[in-house]
Order: sequence, then structure tokens, then C-alpha cells
Amino acid sequence: MNPRPASGRAGAADRLARADRSRTFPPLPVRTGARGLFAESWWGSAWLDALETTALDSARLARGRTYARDGHVDTINVTPGRIVATIRGSRPRPYSAEIRLRTLTDQEWDGLLDAIAAEPGRLTALLAKKLPPALAEGEVRLLPGPGDLVPRCSCPDHGRPCKHAAALCFQVARLLDADPFVLLLMRGRGERELLDALSRRNAALTAREARDHAPAADRPAPYRRGPGAGGGPQAADAEQGSAEASVGAPGEAAFGGVPGEQPAPAETRSRGVQARWALSDRPRPPLPPPLPLPPQPGRPSALPDGDGLPFDPATLEFLAADAAARAHACVSAGRTPGPGAGHTAGHSPFPALPPWEDAIRLTATAHPTAGLTATTRVLYRDLAAATGRTPTDVARAVAAWRQGGPEGLVLLDTPWNPPAGDFDRARSALLAADLPSLRPRHNHLTDPDRGIQLRFGHDHRWYPYESEPGAEDWWPAGPADPDPVGALTTLLAR
Repeated sequence: MNPRPASGRAGAADRLARADRSRTFPPLPVRTGARGLFAESWWGSAWLDALETTALDSARLARGRTYARDGHVDTINVTPGRIVATIRGSRPRPYSAEIRLRTLTDQEWDGLLDAIAAEPGRLTALLAKKLPPALAEGEVRLLPGPGDLVPRCSCPDHGRPCKHAAALCFQVARLLDADPFVLLLMRGRGERELLDALSRRNAALTAREARDHAPAADRPAPYRRGPGAGGGPQAADAEQGSAEASVGAPGEAAFGGVPGEQPAPAETRSRGVQARWALSDRPRPPLPPPLPLPPQPGRPSALPDGDGLPFDPATLEFLAADAAARAHACVSAGRTPGPGAGHTAGHSPFPALPPWEDAIRLTATAHPTAGLTATTRVLYRDLAAATGRTPTDVARAVAAWRQGGPEGLVLLDTPWNPPAGDFDRARSALLAADLPSLRPRHNHLTDPDRGIQLRFGHDHRWYPYESEPGAEDWWPAGPADPDPVGALTTLLAR
């Protein structure tokens, strides 16, 4: 017999439970100011004490502290018994560091949850992001002690810990300062899971205390059978009382009443909330406004090297950066227009492009920095081999895309003849500004002796180019400008 598959609700609950046991934190900001204690809370300091008491080399700890303070630790992932992050060291590829910590047993969790439920102030402190000392130092030890933190790292240094694992420990102390539930997650359970368990415990504790302290007159009558079981007149009275209670209190049968039994008094029962009231339409507060759009898309974390991976880490970083750029552009294009502006259907921020143009777009947006590095050289070489171009062609095209997007790439290889107007007036404006005289040809204004050139785009902007004098090897140089005087002035100042 095949087991029944989990329902959709059960599957959703399982996904929520798994998500609750994994938290990912973006890179923490660089720490500035006085170089005093790294942790601000007493429990964050206790975490670092566990690291420092077992460290074999204080110099490695000092370097790890500097790495953490200067922002070398990328995204941190916390799961039960394991903290993982990538640390940018001296190599182009980052190292993967992790810290392991023993999780609590189910019996230890029961004791810890009972201790929290017994003292409401402890739960109040946790919800206020404080760790009560009586809870941390109780029978179940939450904070790590000497030897409890087990560091690992992909770097060649075999120190325990190396500076990369030490940097991760220092940054985790900052996470603990902000939220002690991170420590509870390391010990095995997520915040939602803990709060649900505490809610059940508190409800059971409240019911037990109410039952123990209720006066004898208010307690439910003992269980008595109806007349079919030989209950006699007393049972008949109970049956009549049950009928009256069911008439006088509609809906009580849903709480498990059995025909013929003596019901408990109405005031001792919990009637709950009817579903139609909980789900009814009623005024609700408005949603908070959306967060402001950042000026630039975020950068994904660098992935460490790994052996036997089914993908290339650099390629995955490449695609992640492109996804961030696309998401940023889509959010920018989808912003709600102001009052009275109406909805205008604009073109997609990502129109269909030929393979060559899309490859250049992807390369330019995924690696927005200028200049050639070892990584970009390899990338340009691979792209040139795949498209039948040279690495120089790829580098020049990337520079053109960064200068003006699709229009910049078109102007790189395709001259055109602009109509009379802005192009003709540009030469007069340059002469009036006492700038060098440029020779017109198609949409280009050129001074080959100085190696400078302006290209007029279909978007009515001027794109500066430069070359070695007399070489005719033109490269995009600087941003486009709607004013030819401004574009040439910037070009001459380079």
C-alpha cells in the first residue's frame, strides 16, 4: 500500500519549517570608529570568549578581527549547528569558512522551553532582542564554552581558527548583538518554531492553572450516563440539562458534547472565534509604502572555488549579477506614475537583442568596473572565441555599451548621416567656446592630430572617442553628453 502524499497545506507547512531553520544575512557594513570591544552585548562577548579561550594564535585572531571590521566577510548563512560565509582574502577567489556548534537534544529543548514558559519575563526579553542571563546560564547551556566552536576553512592555513574563520566568528557576534534568536537557531530551532511551541505550552499551562484553582462549585459535573445505561432520574435530569444547554448555547456541540452526558457549565468552556467573523471583510490598516529604489543594482557575493561542482562559480556569479540588474530595471520601469499621470505603456527594459549585442550587454552589466583584470581578460577571451571576434573587439564593444547602451554599441561600428540641425550647429558652438575645430564626416567630428572625436547619436547625444594620434584606433572615452561643448571639454581634460 502506497503512503498517501502530503496535502498542499502540509507541504506548505513543511516548507515554512525548513525556511525557518535557515537565515541568510547580507554583508554587514564596515565598522568604523574606536577599536574597542567588538561585541556590544554580554552574550556577544561570551560568544567571542569561547573563540578566544581556545585560539592557538592571538595574531590570527587580530587579523580576523581586522578582516571583519574592514568588511571582508560576505553573506552569512545560519542553520542548526552550522554557520557558513565566504571571506575575501588575498586571492581573487574568496575562501569558504564555517563554524560548527552542537545542537540541543529534544530533551534539552523541552527543558529550555519549560524554563521560558514558566517565566513570562524571559519571553518578553527575547522578543525585545535581549538574552536573559538566567536563561542562558540555566540547566541547558545556550552559549558555547571552550572548545564548543569548531572552525573550518578552505584556505591552506591549518590554524584553529585561521583568520578567515575568526573573521566569521567576529561578525556572528554582531548578529547575536542584534538578535539572540540567531543563537537559538544555531542550537537547532528557528524563531517561528520556538514561538509556536511556547504558545502551545503557555496555553496548556494556563488551562492547568485554571483547573487547579477553580472552586469546587464551578468545576464540571462528573461524567454520568443517560437512562439507557441505567442512570435513572438523575441521568434523565442531566439529559434534559444537556438539551437545554444545547438550545441555550448554539454551537457548543462543536466542542465535543456527547448525547446523554452532563455538560460542563457554559462559563467554564472556551467558545473560540467563529470562522465567519475571523474571515469577514472589515477595515484593515493600509500597507506600508514600498521601500525606496536603490540607485544601482546590488552586487552578488563572490563564490568560493570548489572541486567537483556541477557548475562554474564565475558563471553563476555572472548570471546572478545580470538577474540583479534586470530586477532593478524592471522595478524602475514598473514604478507607479504620479497622480494624474495615467498609465503609459513603455517598451520593455529588456528588448530582444541579437546574440552579439546581448552577450555584450551581459558582460558590461555583470562586470561594471572599468579596466582589464585577470577575470575580465578570461571572460573577453572566451566570449571572443564563442562569437568569432577578437578580445580587443569585445573590450571595445563593452566600453561602448557602458558609454551609451544599445545606442553606444550602434555608434561604435555604424556611421550615419544626421539631418541638418543639431549636428551643424555643434561646430559653431565649439568655435564660439574657443575649442579645437573638428572635421565633420557622417555623424563624426574629428581632430585626427589630437586623437579626439565626437560621434552624434540618434538620441541627440554626443559620444566622445579618443585614439592615438594618427592611429585611427578609436575607443569610447567617457559618458555621452547632450551638449557637444561639455562632451569635448571632458574629453580634452582626460
